[in-house]
Amino acid sequence: MQLRCRSGTAFNSFFSNGLSGLFTCSSINQRPLARLRIPNPDTRGASGVSATTLICGIMERATTWKFPRFSVLALEEMALIPRYTRPEMGHVWSDENKFGKWLEVEVAATETLAENGRVPNEAAAAIRSRAKVDVARIQELEARVKHDVIAFTMAVGESIGDPAAARWLHYGMTSNDVVDTAQALQIREASRLIERNLVLFGEALDLRAHEFRHTPQIGRTHGVHAEPITFGLKIANWFAENQRNIARFREAAGQMAVGKISGAVGNASHLGPETEERICKRLGLKVAPVSSQVIQRDRHAHYLSTLALIAATLEKIALEIRHLQRTEVREAEEPFGEEQRGSSAMPHKRNPVTCEQICGLARLVRSNMLAAYENIGLWHERDISHSSVERIILPDSTILVDYMLEKMSGVLFKMRVFPERMLRNLESTHGLVFSGQLLQDLVEKGMPRDDAYKAVQENAMA
Repeated sequence: MQLRCRSGTAFNSFFSNGLSGLFTCSSINQRPLARLRIPNPDTRGASGVSATTLICGIMERATTWKFPRFSVLALEEMALIPRYTRPEMGHVWSDENKFGKWLEVEVAATETLAENGRVPNEAAAAIRSRAKVDVARIQELEARVKHDVIAFTMAVGESIGDPAAARWLHYGMTSNDVVDTAQALQIREASRLIERNLVLFGEALDLRAHEFRHTPQIGRTHGVHAEPITFGLKIANWFAENQRNIARFREAAGQMAVGKISGAVGNASHLGPETEERICKRLGLKVAPVSSQVIQRDRHAHYLSTLALIAATLEKIALEIRHLQRTEVREAEEPFGEEQRGSSAMPHKRNPVTCEQICGLARLVRSNMLAAYENIGLWHERDISHSSVERIILPDSTILVDYMLEKMSGVLFKMRVFPERMLRNLESTHGLVFSGQLLQDLVEKGMPRDDAYKAVQENAMA
C-alpha cells in the first residue's frame, strides 16, 4: 500500500547537518528517517519495487519546528521496527488505516444523527459518499494547526467539497470521541490477528505433544536430573498455558471493544447516552458505561498485561528449547535452514537464534506493560500524557506479539527432536533418578522415613 506522504526533502538539511556529528560512522545520516517505511511484499508498483506502509506512532512532530523531534533512541527504533512487522499487522497501525477508522466513526455518528433528525439526511449522504482520507493533506494541516483531529476534520471537510454538508462533520463530538472509539476499532483488528496466531500456535503444540507422548525424557529441577517424564508432557504444559492465554486474551480484547461519544468531560451533554449507544452499536462496539473525556486506561493496562503474559509464555518455551539445544544436552533444536549460517568464524555452529530473539523481544513487551500502567492516572477528566505513550506501546506490542507467535509456531512445527539422546541422558546416572521410588518402597516395608531417606542418599552419593 502506497501512502501519500509529504516529501522528505525538507528534512534533509536537518539530518545531514544537525545529526551528522552524532552519526558520522553510521548509515543513518544518509537518508531521511522520517520517510522510513515497511515493505509490503504483497503489493508492487509498476517498477517492480515493493510498495510500503508507514507505521504511525514511532515519532511525534515538533510543536514549533518543521522537522520531527527525535531522540537517538527514537531514530534507532524507527530503523529496527520494520524488521519485526508483518504486513497485515503493519497495515492495522498505518496512518491511512488510523485515519480511515476516524472517518468510520465520523460517518457512523453523522448517519445516526441523521436518523434522529438532528443532521440533514442529504448532508449525511454527502459525507458518506464524498469524504476521503488524504494522509499527506492531514499532515500538512497538522503542521500548521498543531492538532491532529482538527487537521483531520479540515482535510475531510475539503474532500466533501460542499461546505453546507461538511459543517455537520464532527457535530456534537470532541476529539477523543473519535480517537478512542477509532482506537478500539484498530485494536479489534489487531486482536483478531493475534487470536488467530494463538490458535495456530496451539495447534502446533497439540500436534507435537501427541507426537511425543510416549517419548521418555529426564525431568530436571534446578537444572539437575530429577525423575523421568515424557517430552509430550513437557509440550502439553505449554499447550495448557497457551489455552489460558487464549481465554485471557479474548477477555482483554473484549474489554477494549468499547467506544465513547460522551463529550468533553463524559457527561453526554451534547448528544445524549442513547445516541452514543446507537453510534457505538453501528460500529460493532459496546459503550463504555462511564467515561470522562477518555475511555479509562485500566482497560489498556489489562490488555497490555495480557500481551506481556503471551510474550512470557513464548519466552518460557524458547528458553527451554535453548537449554535442550546445548551441545552437552542436545535433545531438541530449533530448525536450521539449508543455507543458514551460525557463525562468521565457526562453521560448525547451529545457534538457537530465533529462540534467543524471542527471549529478547519478550522484554520489550513487558516494559510496554509498565508504561500502560503509568497511563492509568491522568489529571481530572483527562490530560494527554497517555497519548504519546500509546502511539508507541500499542503498535509495538501488538506488532511484536504477532511476530513472536508466527516465529514460535514455525519453530514448534519444524523443531528437531532426538529421542535417542533423551534416553541416553536419562540413563546417564544409571538409575539414580529412581531414588524417590526406592524411598517410597522402603517406607512401605516399615522403615522410618528419615532412616530410609538417609540410607538411599548415602548410597546415591557414594
